[in-house]
Amino acid sequence: MTGEASQAASNRRLELVAQPTDRLMTALADGAHARDVDGDLRTSRQTFEQAYQLAERAGDVQAMALAALGLAGLWVSERRTVTGTVLLEARLEHVLSLLDPHSSLALRVRARLAGEADYRQGTHEAILAALDAARAAADPELLAEALSLAHHCLLDPDHVERRRELAVELIKASFRTKRRSDLLMGLLWQTVDSYSAGDPHAGRYLGELRDQLEQQNHMAVAFVVSAIDVMLAIRAGRLDDAESLTRICAASGAAAGDIDHDWWSGAQLVTIRWYQGRLAELLPVLRHRVHSPDLSAVDNSSVAALAVAAALGGDLRTAASSLSALCGSDLARLPRSSSWLGTMNGVVEAAYLLGDASVADRAYELLGPYASLPMLGGLGVTCFGSVHQALGVASLTAGHLDRAIDHLRAAVQHNLALAHWPAVLAARQRLAQAYRRRGQQGDADAGRGELKTAASEAAAMGLPDPDEDARGPAGPYAECRRVGRKWRLAWRDRSVLMEESIGMAHLAVLVANPRQEILAADLAAGLAALGAARGSAHPVLDEVAIAEYRNRLKRLDAELAQREPGDEEDRGAAQAEREWLVAQLAGAAGFGSRVRSFPDQGERARVAVGKAIRRALARIAEADPILGDHLRQTVHTGVRCSYWPS
Repeated sequence: MTGEASQAASNRRLELVAQPTDRLMTALADGAHARDVDGDLRTSRQTFEQAYQLAERAGDVQAMALAALGLAGLWVSERRTVTGTVLLEARLEHVLSLLDPHSSLALRVRARLAGEADYRQGTHEAILAALDAARAAADPELLAEALSLAHHCLLDPDHVERRRELAVELIKASFRTKRRSDLLMGLLWQTVDSYSAGDPHAGRYLGELRDQLEQQNHMAVAFVVSAIDVMLAIRAGRLDDAESLTRICAASGAAAGDIDHDWWSGAQLVTIRWYQGRLAELLPVLRHRVHSPDLSAVDNSSVAALAVAAALGGDLRTAASSLSALCGSDLARLPRSSSWLGTMNGVVEAAYLLGDASVADRAYELLGPYASLPMLGGLGVTCFGSVHQALGVASLTAGHLDRAIDHLRAAVQHNLALAHWPAVLAARQRLAQAYRRRGQQGDADAGRGELKTAASEAAAMGLPDPDEDARGPAGPYAECRRVGRKWRLAWRDRSVLMEESIGMAHLAVLVANPRQEILAADLAAGLAALGAARGSAHPVLDEVAIAEYRNRLKRLDAELAQREPGDEEDRGAAQAEREWLVAQLAGAAGFGSRVRSFPDQGERARVAVGKAIRRALARIAEADPILGDHLRQTVHTGVRCSYWPS
């Protein structure tokens, strides 16, 4: 072999040896650039995975450690599945066992392990100890990473001011690391903290962060800013705009490779539908969402949303089960995280809808120390207004009306300061309800004043008018009145529109005369008075009643024609009602087609009126189980019928 040939072969061997090292260094550099400069978390994960495998084959411990730290990501708990979490932890522990325990790299790995463990457990002792160690070291990158990890583990409402201090310290550290991502994270944490504290100058911090992103985008940070934009649109009452922005937010998060992009937009839509009075529409989606492996281990907001949506949708078993799952052996054990206040708001609303005073009392006790805070969810993802509002609703549920009014008054003022207009409207509605329930001198006027103002605010936002029917009457009594050819039945904050029927006509009379016994024969004849104080009475089987009887007769004929063989019990009941209706219509007209009075047929009236009312109650329960359950417990039939609320 000539000298030239020998040299060429040697060069080739050197290239083969050097190639893996070059690829490894390139992969590490590309991963860091994707994470720190571009904010592209998906590309960062893919590149660091390649780097880890190359480093493992090369036996390069330092490179393995850097790659494992890169795989952990920008945030805490980016790996949500059991497999992903265990694999990351195993890699970090493995490289830690190979590193010099006193090195800065070992301290970085220990800080990451501490942060991941603390976040999953809802604690912070380990990461704060790691932060103290980082402060004692002379490595600015170690300090910056430990500060951001500690901040992420302290996102519960107990540490708002401490987080703000950490954010400022991180910004200072960024000037030593000269990593732009450290500066952006410091500004982002400062912005999130200011909104969490209800700082009136939060918008200034957001503006500074936007200016930085305009100079050079960072996809992961920009995703959080897009989420804050949705929250601010909700606060402004621009709910249609907010819904459009949720799609932009989700697309931004997906592009950045952020695992939270799906649920954040889902949580925002939950908030929008809540204020639109349409949350029950999301029940099928929420049933599936609560089981998603992509949800954070300490985020229970989807379960709370399911509880409220199920209660509103009439699925009381799911609502009660979800609420019980949240409460566990003690509601105080629910992990404190960035979503805790929003989750607790859901607990309070579900307890209110289910009438669970004990849960409401416990929630009140736990929320009390945070009355001055807004109920922000996640990193500024969504907002349900002032904590005072949840405290007021909890008090309303538990029957502490004076306390409810005090909190709801405060909620109106705090929500105004937050410029959260849908929350202002909601607080006014609940405040009016509390006034009506208490019923002291001046409360009726105060309640009407809140409703009048709420109606004006609702019109400005394009939201439904908060009329009385939408909220239900004061106190324990239901109300029933005609709306065209239908009946509007309302109780507390429940309201349902029912088709006309004989049973509904009977119920209307009973509900209009609470705690009074009315003969079934009088109900059947249309003679029941609306109450001596009202000085009016229903006419004897007039044209309206006759029309209702005839319409019911047509529906019974149709039902009988469609019934399957073997359904003899229901067929017999329907046939008996039909025969009774025919007899009544035949006997209703006197000479010259004049309506005449109902003969004294007490037993026949008892059977027919009881059946008609029970049919009406069954239909009401289908439309609104909570309202149906109230009426089934308070409406009594027999020879004498009554509505007897507690």
